[in-house]
Amino acid sequence: MVTLDHASTTSNFIRNIVQEDLDAGRVTEVITRFPPEPNGYLHIGHAKSICLNFELAHDVGGKTHLRFDDTNPVKEDVEYVQAIEGDVRWLGFSWDDLCFASDYFDEMYRRAVLLVQKGLAYVCDLNSQEMRELRGTLTVPGQDSPYRNRTVHENLDLLERMKQGEFPDGAKVLRAKIDMASPNLNLRDPVLYRITHATHHRTKDAWCIYPMYDFAHPIEDAIEGVTHSICTLEFEDHRPLYDWIVEHCEMPSRPHQYEFARLNMTNTVMSKRKLKQLVDEGVVDGWDDPRMPTISGLRRRGYTPESIRNFAREIGVAKSNSIVDGRMLEYFVREDLKLKALRTMAILRPLKVVITNYEEGKVEWLDAENNAENEAMGSRKIAFSREIYIEQDDFMENPPPKYFRLTQGTEVRLKHAYFIRCEEVIKNDMGEVVELHCTYDPETKSGSGFTGRKVKGTIHFVDVQHAQPAEFRLYEPLLLDEDQKDDEFLRHINPRSLEVLRGYVEEGLQDLQPYTKYQFFRHGYFSVDPQRFDALHPVFNLVVPLKSSYQL
Repeated sequence: MVTLDHASTTSNFIRNIVQEDLDAGRVTEVITRFPPEPNGYLHIGHAKSICLNFELAHDVGGKTHLRFDDTNPVKEDVEYVQAIEGDVRWLGFSWDDLCFASDYFDEMYRRAVLLVQKGLAYVCDLNSQEMRELRGTLTVPGQDSPYRNRTVHENLDLLERMKQGEFPDGAKVLRAKIDMASPNLNLRDPVLYRITHATHHRTKDAWCIYPMYDFAHPIEDAIEGVTHSICTLEFEDHRPLYDWIVEHCEMPSRPHQYEFARLNMTNTVMSKRKLKQLVDEGVVDGWDDPRMPTISGLRRRGYTPESIRNFAREIGVAKSNSIVDGRMLEYFVREDLKLKALRTMAILRPLKVVITNYEEGKVEWLDAENNAENEAMGSRKIAFSREIYIEQDDFMENPPPKYFRLTQGTEVRLKHAYFIRCEEVIKNDMGEVVELHCTYDPETKSGSGFTGRKVKGTIHFVDVQHAQPAEFRLYEPLLLDEDQKDDEFLRHINPRSLEVLRGYVEEGLQDLQPYTKYQFFRHGYFSVDPQRFDALHPVFNLVVPLKSSYQL
């Protein structure tokens, strides 16, 4: 008996089904599959399915196939195939077999011919609107197509002529002959094949008829020996059709379909159609824009595969739909980065400070730990001299109560350095504060053991002489409204979803490479943008702020 590794993945109803099948001997080897259509980039919802299918099979020594359901050449492209393969690998998974629906086009056609020969499929000349009108409703049975009683010979002839390209798009379809009065609308003579004169990314112009998903999917599963075909809940009503096709097409194996709740997240677009619209209309800068919930967008923003896998495990697998708080994903990336990211200082909105009683030309190199929670990351030296940058909002002329940062005539501690006191405020002609003149107390050096007095505020800084220019890209949720049912969702785009700032980081950040992660003191976790990489002028994407109100 094979036993699931519950230590790595929390138990759920699908895993329980798999264990029961193994215990009863109904299956000896578990085979799952992740079957994306290559018509767009994967998003965080797909990550849930990827983790479920790959980890489920892995934990029982089974196999997982990566299969592309490429049955619609109008919308599919090799770009999406390559992106999907890269995303699955980045998440940490390896497939046992790489498959395409197009691998089985010949076999699918043979099975369609078999259905016609058995009197279970017919060629129909109705267009899509006419079929809808005859389909009926949940309370009204459908009506038979006037072409439903064509002879087997006539249907075989028309199907072959469809295959040979004799008819234009939409002229004819192949439909299953099941039951136009079925309470399940999916069994009311569903379409199995349609005519599409379009070049396929793999088969080129070899075919001009293509199988519908509901016909192709069960055949693919059966050919590959899939034991547990895991789908989202919207396919639950399609399961009787799935079983009908497997049975009547006389497939060599009998896969079973199981459904689970798809992932829905607050303020997050979870539709490939809508995501493509965002890209096509220029709302975002491509599929990998860091505001996008695509896996490539999350990767570019700075999310780690570990954080996404942990998130997918925590949300679990349920039988009913629900909405997950997007802050939960942020929680897991914070947890993953807190011991990995170099902790350093960055100034996003610079305000210059001149320390008037500090010796001109002098530079001190102060000790600073790289990560106080992970001693193995070691320490570094940071520069300190007469001129430094601090954050603009670390100074206020007229502060509110309990404001413990810098004001005129008060002291704060500079992180890793000294106490400074603001003595003079310099303004431009517009009355804006452009520079502060301060003094420092040399007795208060960090680590010196000074106990003469205390200050309540600690702020960070970057030395002017050793500051490295940098760009910071700050993100908020792309959507202001959580309702994803509105087709005019573009009205809910957050105009503040991206804010670009230009400031400074410490000179010579360690290992400055694309995707390198940093925790900027008091700001949050940032990652080096790979698309705008310049070691002399780096661009940092905000992964997540330091704190959130969310708790597991």
